[in-house]
Amino acid sequence: MKRVPLLTTVMGKPWLWSFLAALLIWIATIAFTGGQGAGSLLSGSLSFSAFFVIVGIGQMFVITTGPGNIDLSIPANIALSGAIGMKLMDGQPGLIWLGVVGVLGAGMLIGCANYALIRVLRIPPIIATLSASFLLQSMAIAYGRSIRIQPPEMFYQFCTGNIWGVPFLAISVVLLAVIMGYVLTRSIYGRWTIAIGQNARAAELAGGHVNLIRFATYVLSAVFASLCGLLLAGFSGGASLSMGEEYLLASIAVVVIGGTSVAGGFSNVPGIWGAALFLYLLVSMLNTFGASAGVRLILTGLIIIAVITAVSGRKSARTA
Repeated sequence: MKRVPLLTTVMGKPWLWSFLAALLIWIATIAFTGGQGAGSLLSGSLSFSAFFVIVGIGQMFVITTGPGNIDLSIPANIALSGAIGMKLMDGQPGLIWLGVVGVLGAGMLIGCANYALIRVLRIPPIIATLSASFLLQSMAIAYGRSIRIQPPEMFYQFCTGNIWGVPFLAISVVLLAVIMGYVLTRSIYGRWTIAIGQNARAAELAGGHVNLIRFATYVLSAVFASLCGLLLAGFSGGASLSMGEEYLLASIAVVVIGGTSVAGGFSNVPGIWGAALFLYLLVSMLNTFGASAGVRLILTGLIIIAVITAVSGRKSARTA
């Protein structure tokens, strides 16, 4: 039996390239600044990337279930959940549990509503979740208008603190990513999710509950977006209506750049971390170089298009 060299195996991992890209951008930024702020840049990238990873994992499960499946309600969900969490906590350490439970419950309800639009009303996922986002944003405006409640000090310290320069939040999200990686590759739910993305009809004939699995993925995505909203509000010192805006593009970008197939049926969790670090460091580098916000958005969009094109090309080559 021919043994595959370790280097060849590692280089074949789809998540490797996002980490290498992030490393190169970090080196370029540090070289430009003469080495100043290397530690703070790395610590900041871990903190901010953690939020991208949380929403990216939920979005990844949805995209993995097959073409057309996507959750566009994430930004509005983040804004609403942040307001709900801060309102329930009311700045009191003894009410942190209530805020967490309330936000996770809201996420479950949002996920159920999203899938109800898709399944019951037969609305395409992209339209259903986009429509839901307008409703959620309206609820966030009505519920969170003029509310600027600071998070409890204990919760704030968790969201912003660090140990030896490594943020508590990043450590927690790494553990979350490990758990979800196990769920994706080892659990029955994760394996059926991948199988449905590869061929929904074959999965159904094999005994898979296609609708139930897809329902679970939309609920999972909504719960993770709600969790992100709660943590982001704690990190920012309070909720705001606009704090979820950048996560629509980011939640899709980290999934695609991280190596997940937009056609469904193939995904990986480690790549989301690499892509999240890459996107944050890319923006930091462009800021350091003095690039405008428009240039940053254009470059990010071009990267996503390039990756999608590359993925489609590899798929066509395999099926040719």
